[in-house]
This record gives sequence, C-alpha cells and structure tokens, in this order.
Amino acid sequence: MIIMGIDPGLATTGYGVISFSHRGAGKSHQKIDTPFKCLVYGTIKTSPLNSSPERLNKLYNELTKLTQQYRPAVMAVENIYFFKNLKTALPVSQAKGVILLAAAKKKIPVLEITPLQVKIALAGHGRAEKSQVQQVVKIILSLNEVPRPDDVADALAIAICCAGRMKEKTLPKVKFK
Repeated sequence: MIIMGIDPGLATTGYGVISFSHRGAGKSHQKIDTPFKCLVYGTIKTSPLNSSPERLNKLYNELTKLTQQYRPAVMAVENIYFFKNLKTALPVSQAKGVILLAAAKKKIPVLEITPLQVKIALAGHGRAEKSQVQQVVKIILSLNEVPRPDDVADALAIAICCAGRMKEKTLPKVKFK
C-alpha cells in the first residue's frame, strides 16, 4: 500500500511517500526489519512574492503531479486543532484546503492526524521531543540520516502513523535511553 503523508503550509509543504506492507515485520540482528519503505520525500515551496492564489495553485499542481506519479491509496494530512498565531493559521488552513481538494479530485481517501497522535504512535508518549520522533522515522524507514527540513520528517512521521493506525501491530517498538 502506498501512503502519502503531508505537513501543510503555504510557504513550505512537506511530503513523504512510503510503501507499507501488511505482512508482519521480523527482527534482524543488524537493524529493525520493518514493513516500510521510503519512496520519496521533499518539499513544495512557494514564494511570498507571488499572490496567495498563485501559491495555492502551485501547491495544487505539484501535489497533483505527485499523486499521479505515486498513486497513493491514502493521504494522511496533519490536523491542527489550535494555533498560536492567527497570522500563520489562515495560510496553513488555505494550504490544507488545497491539499484536501487535490486528494478529493483523485478520489484518494484522507486521514487527518494530529501531532499528538503522531508522537504517541511513534515515540510512545505525547510529550515526545521532535528529535525523538525524527529518530524513529529514520530507524523505521532505514534512512541514513534524519530527513530535513522538519516539514519532511513530519510528513514521513504522519505517513508512518497512518499505516500504524491502519494496522496497529506492525509498528516496531523503538526504545529511548
């Protein structure tokens, strides 16, 4: 199953596409053997020099290209319940609306996931530091380093959380010292 995770933003939208196999993961002596594979990740950036409609159009067009290329079975999008700053809340909400539209146009089901749900699923508790979640993403996807920028790591974490919510017992347990 192909899952696309999205961390919405008007200036920068992070995305990550993973494949997830429902077959159980075994344990290897070398590293954690997981049913996950990272296919691609990156950001869609828009310029503040462009108008909001132009920026949203670019976001829509880039997401459409990605969904056509990778054909995700589900799209997982970060869902924010509160914002510290109304100035950032509106553009993020606009970007999220475009993301939902892109998914609807391609008939891709959407799962909205909160940051708290991601932290609990990946790190085991809701007060996990961002760096802990990023390390779990690196381990689960067998990456050489933590994906950068943070928007990308968040998008991949959202995709992994989505897979875990679809089949709870497939996430490997990662312990922190």
